[in-house]
Amino acid sequence: MNMATLLFLNVRWLDVLDIVLVAFLFYKLYHIIKGTVAIRIFVGIAGIYLLWKLVKAFQMEMLGEILGQFIGVGVIALIIVFQQELRKFLLMVGGAGWNKIAENAFLSKWFKREAHEATPKVVQALSRTCSSLAGSKTGALIIIENKSNPMMHVQNADVIDAVLSADLLRSIFHKESPMHDGAVIILKDRIHAVRCVLPVSDSVSLPKEFGMRHRSAVGITEVSDAMAIAISEENGGISIAEDGRLKVDVSLKTLERELRKILG
Repeated sequence: MNMATLLFLNVRWLDVLDIVLVAFLFYKLYHIIKGTVAIRIFVGIAGIYLLWKLVKAFQMEMLGEILGQFIGVGVIALIIVFQQELRKFLLMVGGAGWNKIAENAFLSKWFKREAHEATPKVVQALSRTCSSLAGSKTGALIIIENKSNPMMHVQNADVIDAVLSADLLRSIFHKESPMHDGAVIILKDRIHAVRCVLPVSDSVSLPKEFGMRHRSAVGITEVSDAMAIAISEENGGISIAEDGRLKVDVSLKTLERELRKILG
Protein backbone atom coordinates (compact mmCIF):
# COMPACT_ATOMS: atom_id res chain seq x y z
CA MET A 1 0.00 0.00 0.00
CA ASN A 2 1.58 3.27 -1.11
CA MET A 3 1.69 6.62 0.72
CA ALA A 4 -1.14 8.17 -1.35
CA THR A 5 -3.46 5.34 -0.33
CA LEU A 6 -2.56 5.79 3.35
CA LEU A 7 -3.25 9.54 3.19
CA PHE A 8 -6.62 8.89 1.56
CA LEU A 9 -7.57 6.36 4.23
CA ASN A 10 -6.67 8.81 7.01
CA VAL A 11 -9.14 11.43 5.77
CA ARG A 12 -12.31 11.24 7.85
CA TRP A 13 -15.73 12.43 6.79
CA LEU A 14 -15.51 15.01 9.59
CA ASP A 15 -12.42 16.45 7.89
CA VAL A 16 -14.35 16.84 4.66
CA LEU A 17 -17.24 18.44 6.55
CA ASP A 18 -14.79 20.77 8.28
CA ILE A 19 -13.37 21.95 4.94
CA VAL A 20 -16.83 22.43 3.44
CA LEU A 21 -18.07 24.47 6.43
CA VAL A 22 -14.98 26.70 6.45
CA ALA A 23 -15.32 27.28 2.69
CA PHE A 24 -19.01 28.13 3.16
CA LEU A 25 -18.24 30.62 5.95
CA PHE A 26 -15.54 32.31 3.89
CA TYR A 27 -17.92 32.50 0.92
CA LYS A 28 -20.62 34.15 3.05
CA LEU A 29 -18.07 36.53 4.56
CA TYR A 30 -16.84 37.51 1.10
CA HIS A 31 -20.44 38.03 -0.06
CA ILE A 32 -21.01 40.44 2.84
CA ILE A 33 -17.84 42.54 2.52
CA LYS A 34 -17.40 42.58 -1.26
CA GLY A 35 -17.81 46.02 -2.75
CA THR A 36 -16.81 47.75 0.51
CA VAL A 37 -13.54 49.10 1.87
CA ALA A 38 -13.62 46.20 4.35
CA ILE A 39 -12.50 43.79 1.62
CA ARG A 40 -9.17 45.62 1.36
CA ILE A 41 -8.64 45.39 5.13
CA PHE A 42 -9.51 41.69 5.06
CA VAL A 43 -7.02 41.03 2.26
CA GLY A 44 -4.35 42.96 4.20
CA ILE A 45 -4.92 40.95 7.38
CA ALA A 46 -4.92 37.67 5.41
CA GLY A 47 -1.64 38.71 3.78
CA ILE A 48 -0.02 39.44 7.15
CA TYR A 49 -1.19 36.06 8.46
CA LEU A 50 0.31 34.21 5.48
CA LEU A 51 3.54 36.18 5.88
CA TRP A 52 3.67 35.18 9.56
CA LYS A 53 3.30 31.49 8.64
CA LEU A 54 6.05 31.85 6.03
CA VAL A 55 8.36 33.60 8.52
CA LYS A 56 7.76 30.82 11.07
CA ALA A 57 8.56 28.19 8.45
CA PHE A 58 11.94 29.85 7.77
CA GLN A 59 12.51 30.26 11.55
CA MET A 60 13.03 34.04 11.38
CA GLU A 61 12.58 34.58 15.10
CA MET A 62 12.63 38.38 15.43
CA LEU A 63 10.21 39.11 12.59
CA GLY A 64 8.12 36.12 13.63
CA GLU A 65 7.82 37.52 17.16
CA ILE A 66 6.68 40.92 15.87
CA LEU A 67 4.11 39.43 13.52
CA GLY A 68 3.01 36.99 16.23
CA GLN A 69 2.22 39.86 18.60
CA PHE A 70 0.21 41.53 15.85
CA ILE A 71 -1.71 38.32 15.14
CA GLY A 72 -2.29 37.86 18.89
CA VAL A 73 -4.44 41.00 19.08
CA GLY A 74 -5.89 40.38 15.63
CA VAL A 75 -9.20 39.05 16.95
CA ILE A 76 -9.90 42.26 18.89
CA ALA A 77 -8.87 44.33 15.88
CA LEU A 78 -11.19 42.31 13.63
CA ILE A 79 -14.13 42.88 15.98
CA ILE A 80 -13.49 46.63 16.01
CA VAL A 81 -12.88 47.01 12.29
CA PHE A 82 -15.59 44.64 11.09
CA GLN A 83 -18.27 45.39 13.68
CA GLN A 84 -20.89 46.30 11.04
CA GLU A 85 -20.04 43.27 8.90
CA LEU A 86 -20.16 40.96 11.94
CA ARG A 87 -23.54 42.39 12.94
CA LYS A 88 -24.84 41.81 9.43
CA PHE A 89 -23.43 38.26 9.40
CA LEU A 90 -25.15 37.42 12.71
CA LEU A 91 -28.41 38.91 11.45
CA MET A 92 -28.09 36.80 8.31
CA VAL A 93 -27.48 33.62 10.33
CA GLY A 94 -30.33 34.37 12.73
CA GLY A 95 -32.68 35.30 9.91
CA ALA A 96 -31.85 32.16 7.97
CA GLY A 97 -32.53 30.01 11.03
CA TRP A 98 -35.84 31.74 11.70
CA ASN A 99 -36.92 31.34 8.09
CA LYS A 100 -36.24 27.60 8.24
CA ILE A 101 -38.44 27.35 11.33
CA ALA A 102 -41.16 29.48 9.76
CA GLU A 103 -41.17 27.34 6.61
CA ASN A 104 -41.55 24.10 8.55
CA ALA A 105 -45.10 22.84 8.08
CA PHE A 106 -45.33 21.41 11.60
CA LEU A 107 -43.80 24.36 13.48
CA SER A 108 -45.17 27.23 11.39
CA LYS A 109 -48.35 27.56 13.44
CA TRP A 110 -46.24 28.13 16.57
CA PHE A 111 -43.42 30.27 15.23
CA LYS A 112 -44.63 32.02 12.10
CA ARG A 113 -45.32 35.70 12.56
CA GLU A 114 -48.99 36.46 12.29
CA ALA A 115 -50.10 38.91 9.62
CA HIS A 116 -51.18 42.22 11.07
CA GLU A 117 -54.85 43.07 10.54
CA ALA A 118 -53.95 46.50 9.19
CA THR A 119 -51.45 45.19 6.61
CA PRO A 120 -53.60 45.91 3.49
CA LYS A 121 -54.26 49.46 4.71
CA VAL A 122 -50.59 50.05 5.44
CA VAL A 123 -49.55 48.74 2.03
CA GLN A 124 -52.15 50.93 0.34
CA ALA A 125 -51.13 54.03 2.30
CA LEU A 126 -47.43 53.53 1.56
CA SER A 127 -48.08 52.77 -2.10
CA ARG A 128 -50.25 55.87 -2.52
CA THR A 129 -47.66 58.00 -0.75
CA CYS A 130 -44.78 56.77 -2.91
CA SER A 131 -46.80 57.19 -6.09
CA SER A 132 -47.70 60.78 -5.16
CA LEU A 133 -44.17 61.73 -4.06
CA ALA A 134 -42.61 60.15 -7.15
CA GLY A 135 -45.06 62.00 -9.39
CA SER A 136 -44.15 65.35 -7.83
CA LYS A 137 -40.42 64.48 -7.64
CA THR A 138 -40.38 64.96 -3.88
CA GLY A 139 -37.44 63.30 -2.18
CA ALA A 140 -38.29 60.85 0.59
CA LEU A 141 -36.77 58.09 2.70
CA ILE A 142 -39.05 55.59 4.46
CA ILE A 143 -37.75 52.79 6.68
CA ILE A 144 -40.05 49.84 7.44
CA GLU A 145 -39.50 47.53 10.39
CA ASN A 146 -39.06 43.83 9.73
CA LYS A 147 -38.18 41.49 12.63
CA SER A 148 -35.80 43.80 14.49
CA ASN A 149 -36.37 47.42 15.50
CA PRO A 150 -34.23 49.72 13.29
CA MET A 151 -34.37 52.52 15.89
CA MET A 152 -31.28 51.11 17.64
CA HIS A 153 -29.26 52.22 14.61
CA VAL A 154 -30.75 55.74 14.40
CA GLN A 155 -28.59 58.57 15.71
CA ASN A 156 -31.16 61.36 16.02
CA ALA A 157 -34.93 61.30 15.64
CA ASP A 158 -38.15 63.06 16.59
CA VAL A 159 -40.61 60.48 17.92
CA ILE A 160 -44.23 61.28 17.02
CA ASP A 161 -45.94 57.83 17.18
CA ALA A 162 -48.77 58.77 14.82
CA VAL A 163 -51.29 56.69 12.90
CA LEU A 164 -49.95 55.97 9.43
CA SER A 165 -51.79 57.66 6.59
CA ALA A 166 -50.90 58.76 3.07
CA ASP A 167 -51.87 62.37 3.78
CA LEU A 168 -49.64 62.58 6.86
CA LEU A 169 -46.66 61.05 5.05
CA ARG A 170 -47.06 63.45 2.13
CA SER A 171 -47.21 66.41 4.50
CA ILE A 172 -44.08 65.21 6.33
CA PHE A 173 -42.03 65.05 3.12
CA HIS A 174 -43.41 68.29 1.70
CA LYS A 175 -40.52 70.58 0.84
CA GLU A 176 -41.85 73.33 3.13
CA SER A 177 -42.32 70.99 6.08
CA PRO A 178 -39.80 71.29 8.96
CA MET A 179 -39.83 67.46 9.20
CA HIS A 180 -38.94 66.65 5.58
CA ASP A 181 -35.20 66.19 6.23
CA GLY A 182 -34.09 62.73 7.24
CA ALA A 183 -35.94 59.44 7.25
CA VAL A 184 -39.31 58.29 8.54
CA ILE A 185 -39.42 55.08 10.59
CA ILE A 186 -42.51 52.87 10.26
CA LEU A 187 -43.12 50.41 13.12
CA LYS A 188 -46.04 48.09 12.42
CA ASP A 189 -48.89 50.38 11.32
CA ARG A 190 -47.63 53.62 12.89
CA ILE A 191 -45.24 56.41 11.99
CA HIS A 192 -42.88 56.09 14.92
CA ALA A 193 -40.26 58.76 14.21
CA VAL A 194 -39.31 61.47 11.71
CA ARG A 195 -36.14 63.43 10.87
CA CYS A 196 -34.09 60.31 11.54
CA VAL A 197 -30.34 60.29 10.87
CA LEU A 198 -29.26 56.90 9.55
CA PRO A 199 -25.89 55.19 9.08
CA VAL A 200 -24.46 55.86 5.63
CA SER A 201 -23.15 53.00 3.49
CA ASP A 202 -19.52 53.16 2.40
CA SER A 203 -20.04 50.58 -0.35
CA VAL A 204 -17.94 51.38 -3.41
CA SER A 205 -20.38 49.45 -5.61
CA LEU A 206 -23.02 52.20 -5.37
CA PRO A 207 -23.02 54.54 -8.38
CA LYS A 208 -21.49 57.95 -7.73
CA GLU A 209 -24.67 59.76 -8.71
CA PHE A 210 -26.45 58.41 -5.61
CA GLY A 211 -26.46 60.91 -2.76
CA MET A 212 -26.93 60.67 0.98
CA ARG A 213 -30.57 59.55 0.72
CA HIS A 214 -29.83 56.39 -1.22
CA ARG A 215 -26.62 55.69 0.71
CA SER A 216 -28.56 56.01 3.96
CA ALA A 217 -31.20 53.63 2.58
CA VAL A 218 -28.51 51.04 1.90
CA GLY A 219 -26.71 51.82 5.16
CA ILE A 220 -29.67 51.03 7.45
CA THR A 221 -30.24 47.72 5.64
CA GLU A 222 -26.58 46.78 6.10
CA VAL A 223 -26.93 46.89 9.90
CA SER A 224 -30.57 45.76 10.26
CA ASP A 225 -33.18 43.64 8.48
CA ALA A 226 -35.41 46.64 7.73
CA MET A 227 -36.55 47.64 4.25
CA ALA A 228 -35.87 51.15 2.97
CA ILE A 229 -37.76 53.06 0.28
CA ALA A 230 -35.92 55.99 -1.31
CA ILE A 231 -37.56 58.41 -3.74
CA SER A 232 -35.32 60.58 -5.87
CA GLU A 233 -36.05 64.27 -6.11
CA GLU A 234 -34.11 64.44 -9.41
CA ASN A 235 -36.20 62.00 -11.47
CA GLY A 236 -38.90 60.71 -9.09
CA GLY A 237 -37.55 57.16 -9.27
CA ILE A 238 -38.48 54.71 -6.52
CA SER A 239 -35.71 52.54 -5.09
CA ILE A 240 -35.89 49.70 -2.57
CA ALA A 241 -32.98 48.68 -0.32
CA GLU A 242 -32.85 45.31 1.44
CA ASP A 243 -29.91 43.35 2.88
CA GLY A 244 -27.48 46.04 1.75
CA ARG A 245 -28.61 45.82 -1.88
CA LEU A 246 -30.42 48.53 -3.83
CA LYS A 247 -33.07 48.01 -6.51
CA VAL A 248 -33.56 51.19 -8.52
CA ASP A 249 -36.54 52.42 -10.56
CA VAL A 250 -38.94 49.77 -9.30
CA SER A 251 -42.58 49.82 -10.37
CA LEU A 252 -45.49 50.38 -7.99
CA LYS A 253 -46.51 46.76 -8.53
CA THR A 254 -43.08 45.57 -7.39
CA LEU A 255 -43.17 47.97 -4.45
CA GLU A 256 -46.54 46.66 -3.28
CA ARG A 257 -45.32 43.06 -3.56
CA GLU A 258 -42.25 43.81 -1.44
CA LEU A 259 -44.37 45.68 1.11
CA ARG A 260 -46.79 42.77 1.47
CA LYS A 261 -43.84 40.42 1.88
CA ILE A 262 -42.22 42.37 4.71
CA LEU A 263 -45.44 43.44 6.45
CA GLY A 264 -47.42 40.23 6.12
